[in-house]
Parts: sequence; C-alpha cells; structure tokens
Amino acid sequence: MPQGSVFGGKAHGLRLERMRASPRFLDGFFRNTAGVGPGLKPGTAFSTLGEFFLGGNQRTPPAPLPLESPLATWARPVDTGLRATWLGHSTVLLEVDGLRVLTDPVWGERVSPWSFAGPKRFHPVPVSLSQLPPLDAVIVSHDHYDHLDYPTLLELARSTDVPFYTSLGVGSHLEAWGVPPERITELDWWESATLPRGELRITAAPSQHFSGRGLGDRNRTLWSSFVIESPKHKVFFSGDTGLTPEYGEIRQRLGPFDLVMLEVGAFHPAWGDIHLGPENALEALKLLGGGAFLPVHWGTFNLAIHAWDDPAETLVRLGQEQRVHLMMPKLGVPVEPSRVEAVDPWWRSVRSGEAVREAAQGAQRALEPR
Repeated sequence: MPQGSVFGGKAHGLRLERMRASPRFLDGFFRNTAGVGPGLKPGTAFSTLGEFFLGGNQRTPPAPLPLESPLATWARPVDTGLRATWLGHSTVLLEVDGLRVLTDPVWGERVSPWSFAGPKRFHPVPVSLSQLPPLDAVIVSHDHYDHLDYPTLLELARSTDVPFYTSLGVGSHLEAWGVPPERITELDWWESATLPRGELRITAAPSQHFSGRGLGDRNRTLWSSFVIESPKHKVFFSGDTGLTPEYGEIRQRLGPFDLVMLEVGAFHPAWGDIHLGPENALEALKLLGGGAFLPVHWGTFNLAIHAWDDPAETLVRLGQEQRVHLMMPKLGVPVEPSRVEAVDPWWRSVRSGEAVREAAQGAQRALEPR
C-alpha cells in the first residue's frame, strides 16, 4: 500500500474541478466567509512573542492526566441511543443509535511532520487503535496535524474498511496515504452524505479557520464543522473555528442538537478569529441553540500560550453562572448526554502526589493487551 509523504497529496483532475466550483474557492484558495485570515492581528506580534517566551503559565500538566479504559462500557448497549467518549484533543468516539463515528482521530505521539520535534501529547490515548470497536465512519474536519494524523490514518487505511467523510480537497491526502477513493467522501459546506450501513447522515457546515500541512499549500483544502444526524439524535462537531454568526444559520438549517462538541483550547486574543476559546465557545453554543456541551481540543497538546487547564477552569466557572449543560468527562469515560448532571473537575487531581501515581498506573493499565 502506498504511504506517500507526511505532507499529503495535491488535488488534480475531477477533485480539483470540484474544488474550483465551490463558492468558497477564489483565485486558487479557500476563504472564510468573513474574510478572516490565519495570521496574528495587527499590532499583536511583539506582545505575543514576549508572552510566548516569558509567560509564566504552566502549559503542560505536572503529571500524566488520569484516564480510564472505555472497553467494558463500549461492550454494553447505549440505553439512551447516544454516547460519547472523549479520547483526547478533538478525538471522540460517538455512538449514535447503533452506529459508531470517530472524529479527527489522532493517536500519534506528536502533532508535527517530524517524529522528533513538535507538540508532544500529555497522556496516552485511553485505548489503542486496535482496541476500537468496528467503526461506521471517520470524520476529518481539516488537514492540520492535530486533526489529520499521518500514522493514525495509515493504520486506519490498512487495517479497516471504514469510510472517511471530510472537507473538499482533504481526500487528496487520504488517497496519497492509501485510502481507496471509494472510501472517501468530500463535502462542501451544506452538502450531506448518508452512511451505507444505516440511517445516519453527515453534513459539512461552516467554520472559520484555515488549512495547510506544508510550505505553499495554505488554504488549498477546505475546513468544516460537521453535523451527525440519525432519525432520533443530532450531534454538532466544530472542528477548529473562531466565533462566526454562521452558527446561527447552522442552528436554523440543521439544529437543534442533543450534543454540541466545540473546541475550547489553543486560543489567544491575537488569533481569536480562528479559535474559539471557552468564552466564545459559550457564545457559539448559544448561537447553535444550546444542547449538552462537550468541550474538545484541550488537555492533550501544548498548542498555545495559556495554562493547560485554563479552558477547563474557565468553563466550569462560566458554565455554572450561565447554567450550561456542561459535560467534562475524564479521558476515556463514555457518557450519555441526557444522564450527565454535574461536572467533576478531575483535572485538578494531578496536583497531588497520590493522583500522580494513580494516573501513571491507570495509563499503564489502559495500554495493556486485553
């Protein structure tokens, strides 16, 4: 099977023609609706560099984060029909009325084109790829390294026949890594596809971000949020995004949602238009019409200047004030949204010596063969 380059492939032929036909594609690049770009806001470069090199925030946890194995729970039916297991960063296993969907799977040790450099994960994934139950779909929101992970995709291409649903152009990377074209569905915003194995529809929706894996390919592929819909449940997954009024249109066209998964980490005012952060995530939740809120894109990689647990602490405080149905399960713990009533701030436990030992032991147990 071809493995290609970690940088992926380039679109050509019918794929490129379809990309060029997108309303979001102009002069060879995809664009955000509001014209927002990926760079730092004017006048913020000097202060941001100073904060990066001299800031006193603890950007990595003092010990491995506690995690649990979901295998025993996955073996049991989902009583309510909807269950979610956060496996780290933006990787979530969704169980929706008997079908399983995996979002932005990242099992790699670093989110980088290099195995020896780049942001390294804080904790193991609670299960190995081989321990996952049979999947019905994999969603890849865009082609950044912390969402489209080369070694993970190689393994999924080799060892499974799962179909992939992704944004326009990203399929060029998947094909370069050995995924057969018939297993790839690329969607423009507002386009939908139905899974071949059941009544589950996946729809790409707007987000406000950017793309690229190497020099010269920025914004050559699209970025999207996604809606996963069965006859009984609807789930929203943000991918990466800044706050955009298009979320109101998403609510009108595709809502309401039983579960909303929004990115809350790797934020900073200097690049606040392309990432949400906790405060803007709560605003996005309102635009989407509410629903149980599972924060993602935090607690796994050092991708920002803020403290590693700042998103969680801010959400707990603001969520209580705003009476948000907030779900913040421990890594690897499957949760059914309609049965979650309160948040247990488990991340605080890493500051105690006993929790440090328990975390290390739990991580080791989770990786032992079964």
